[in-house]
Amino acid sequence: MNNKFLKMERKDFIKTLSLVTAGGVLLPQEALSKMYSTKKNLEKIGIQLFSIANSLEQDFIGTITSLAQIGYKEIELFGPYPFSAISAQERWRTITPMLGFSGSGYFGQKENELKSIFKDLGLTIPAIHTDLDTLENHMDRLGKAAAILNFEYVILPAIPEERRQTLDDYKQIAQSFNSIGKAAKEVGLKLAYHNHGYGLKEMEGQIPVQMILENTDPGLVFFEMDLVWTLAGNADPIYYLNTYKNRYKLIHVKDMSAKKTFPGDGSTPKDWIEIFPLITTLGTGVVDIPSIVTTAHKNGVKHFFIEYERAPEPEVTFKNSFDYLSTIPIK
Repeated sequence: MNNKFLKMERKDFIKTLSLVTAGGVLLPQEALSKMYSTKKNLEKIGIQLFSIANSLEQDFIGTITSLAQIGYKEIELFGPYPFSAISAQERWRTITPMLGFSGSGYFGQKENELKSIFKDLGLTIPAIHTDLDTLENHMDRLGKAAAILNFEYVILPAIPEERRQTLDDYKQIAQSFNSIGKAAKEVGLKLAYHNHGYGLKEMEGQIPVQMILENTDPGLVFFEMDLVWTLAGNADPIYYLNTYKNRYKLIHVKDMSAKKTFPGDGSTPKDWIEIFPLITTLGTGVVDIPSIVTTAHKNGVKHFFIEYERAPEPEVTFKNSFDYLSTIPIK
């Protein structure tokens, strides 16, 4: 397969900058959009880098440059990072054999190098995914990294399994989120929680995710919706976006070839693996992406990240997904 994400040398990277920076020539799609569009579309579309980790591990600069050439403007990083808690780095090493890659965080780049590469390509980093240990015990490290990379949101992508066994566990997580949110604010950051499939079904008479939403400070704790995990958890994305207006500030935009819910509560890798094959290119599946995106925008979502775990042809998938999402009118 001819992978357009691979491979780019530094000299070629420099040559492409005029195509993707603000002072350069507009890409054909951007030029046509500006000439003929009469509706308002999303101004910035992002991507969660976990989606293309294999390509990044092989050729970081070439892959990032390809994303910028497609038209992506925002990048969401995933950890662990050099500064992450030891527990997070150890946990990562245990799962990388299953993932098939080991790269994460800055993919071998130093913070200032990463900042320079992204700036040259007109890319920003509004948010990063990190772990609970780092959030609870090392907020100062996140603050120092943000001072260089200028990200705003620090996002917990998953609640550790041992801390979500009972409703009381979820109540304690809500309290922890309030504390983390306060600590984040003190260093100029905002905490957000990215949902998985668990917590969306009733437990001991309550729905844990709703309990977290209703027992956390709206000024300190925000949320990132993952469309596939929300749907697989048998929840309605539009209901959550409308009911909890301005709590969701970010969203992972994903599509499914067929609607399927978790056989259990979505808390185990076995549950997730059954859903992965159903994730597909935006606009080719059964999810009503236009309705969800317009509702999300209306209710306060600011950052829209495309994500597709284990995409079979990333160079095609992420171009087509970007093209589809960029045509959806939000007003």
